[in-house]
Amino acid sequence: MSQSANNLRHFIDLRDFTLAEIEDILRLATEFKANPWQNHLKRKHVALIFEKDSTRTRMSFEVGVNQLGGDSLVIDGSTSHIGGKENLYDSAKVMSRFIDMIMIRANSHDSVVGLAQHSEVPVLNGLTDYNHPCQVLTDIFTYIEHRGPIQGKKIAWIGDANNMANTFVHAAFLFGFHLAIATPLEYQLVGTVQRWAAKQKEAGKPGSIVQYLDPESGLAEAVRDADLVLTDTWISMGDTDYELRKAVFSPYYTVDAALMKQAKPDALFMHCLPASRGQEVTDEVMDGPQSVIFDEAENRLHVQKAIMTWLLQFGLAARNTDNGG
Repeated sequence: MSQSANNLRHFIDLRDFTLAEIEDILRLATEFKANPWQNHLKRKHVALIFEKDSTRTRMSFEVGVNQLGGDSLVIDGSTSHIGGKENLYDSAKVMSRFIDMIMIRANSHDSVVGLAQHSEVPVLNGLTDYNHPCQVLTDIFTYIEHRGPIQGKKIAWIGDANNMANTFVHAAFLFGFHLAIATPLEYQLVGTVQRWAAKQKEAGKPGSIVQYLDPESGLAEAVRDADLVLTDTWISMGDTDYELRKAVFSPYYTVDAALMKQAKPDALFMHCLPASRGQEVTDEVMDGPQSVIFDEAENRLHVQKAIMTWLLQFGLAARNTDNGG
């Protein structure tokens, strides 16, 4: 569990939550989409720390904090002392004296976990090299919005088994859906995630995952009768093996109209963006009738507002009580 010693609730990993808790967050997201302006963060300050560049994450969090009545402080990780000149313990203790919540988009997952362990305010994971829970929860919210419950559905992930794929594995056993991953052998799921998934299966948890590592047969099999098809860029921020990745992915791992025909006729297509059009996905699919990528992008705002509000109930309220507020 990604919790600090004082038992604050943080949003670091979907595995830290029960299905009932996540469903509460999704219900809040639905409410915020219908009624954007609320006061749940009135007179509160949220630090938004960016070690990685961002477009959607920055805009959605800044607007979200504003719509909830709070104030945001955007901090460029490259020009701050967090985790560099100043260790995580000291950074967490100092920030906890100034602000009421921390969102961090970080290079290292370990640094986010460490920050949460020492923080006296809720910490929210805006992305790490290991996972991306805000985006995956948004994708699930978007699917439910368009098609209803995701339990028992087949989700196809095409391409790099990256931080998004890791988080979809966690979500599969939380929500009880079937995840098919078509990925090159060189870029399959990391061993820790595969071992964790095997333990969930042994424990009889609902949901399942299967990897298809043969592009000749695996792609079609992964997408066949899928309810949702997702992909991501072949080269993520921090990847340095650009030419190798392009050579491995480009012969096969492009989601085009022919591949989408293997899915169910009413299957949705999603991409967390930014997309390299013509590489992992064609314009025909990106702009086609099955694509909900811009609904998906917008929904980051509503889901993240719901996460912050939920953390407020379990984190800031407890802090205010401790301080006599």
